[in-house]
Amino acid sequence: MKNTPHAYQTIAILAVTQILSWGSLYYAIAILAPEIQREMNWRAELVFAAFSWSLLVAGMIATYIGILLDRHGGKFVMGMGSLICGTGLITLSQAQNLAMYYFAWSILGMAMAMTLYEAAFATLTRQFKEHSRQAISTLTLFGGFASTVFWPLTQQLNTVMGWRHTYLAYGLAQIFLCLPLHLLLKKTIKTQDSVKSAITQKKNFSLQEALRHPTFWKLAFAFAANSFVFSALSVHLIPVLKEMHHPATLAVLMAAMIGPMQVLGRVGEMTIARNAMPQTVGKFTFAALPAALLVLIFMGTHAWAVALFCILYGLSNGILTIVRGTIPQTLFGTENYGAISGAMSGPALFSKAAGPLLIASLVHHTTSPYPILACLLLFSLASLTFYFAALRSAQH
Repeated sequence: MKNTPHAYQTIAILAVTQILSWGSLYYAIAILAPEIQREMNWRAELVFAAFSWSLLVAGMIATYIGILLDRHGGKFVMGMGSLICGTGLITLSQAQNLAMYYFAWSILGMAMAMTLYEAAFATLTRQFKEHSRQAISTLTLFGGFASTVFWPLTQQLNTVMGWRHTYLAYGLAQIFLCLPLHLLLKKTIKTQDSVKSAITQKKNFSLQEALRHPTFWKLAFAFAANSFVFSALSVHLIPVLKEMHHPATLAVLMAAMIGPMQVLGRVGEMTIARNAMPQTVGKFTFAALPAALLVLIFMGTHAWAVALFCILYGLSNGILTIVRGTIPQTLFGTENYGAISGAMSGPALFSKAAGPLLIASLVHHTTSPYPILACLLLFSLASLTFYFAALRSAQH
């Protein structure tokens, strides 16, 4: 990454907008869902299913949004995304029935594809080309604080104003803060230097070429299986720890370690592993998840084992975000990064939506946490297998 004022400005802008966007789109629902459920008298499944639907919408349009990012850059696409996000959040704050509630989350699904990490990574890659890894790592370091900021903030706003005015405030923040910030992004155009760079560096795949390459699909399935586990555990980890006879206070305390561990993992990637290839960093990331689950399955009745699980799980999840942002450009080039990365993220967004729902159905059929953990272990092993298969096929 070139250390220019433009570079620092781009990262600073995206750091602020990522924290605000992740906080309002992704983390707020965990705090506000019980309030929505009580006021509207809806079942919890209906409240959360709308959020899952928004992830499916994001997955369905991710490739198209990636193409737009490649053509027009983040200034236009992420700016429009902030406007759509603000509109969706304001609509959500006014929802009086289930149809309007789901309509609002449909709008927010579009906003997710246009404002969250995939869009930000494509923006950075378009500006910095093959030098974007450091910028991506730095951005994820800031993004890791979104839950740290927004869970207590949302809790406080909900106590003072209620869920409707909280979402209204977040919607206005998108329009009056994130939109102007995104419009300050540098408008990148293809210069003679970038054309020369594209010619001299290794092959840049088109979207169609990437889709025909077996490495693409193996990586997509690896990320999808991984996302299934992480999304399922984000909802079910604390109940699983309680089922393993840990006190609720200990379960919450241990789960709270995961966020700092994610940040620590990203710091480690930026320092210890800064000269390692993304493929090598990915080996640790994908291997750490099944290792963490094995610790929980065989020794999870001990508090120290739960702590070790949360450390490995948090490190893996934190570094995975960087691997997901850097490995597509390493293997497929930078020229069509947005489209290729968007297409690759589609299956992961689908599985992220499915994970909590499928594990919830399993919870209804068992009183033991071990079938749930065994199911997640199988997905994590499938993820690891697909990843190593992708690395092998990329060498041929």
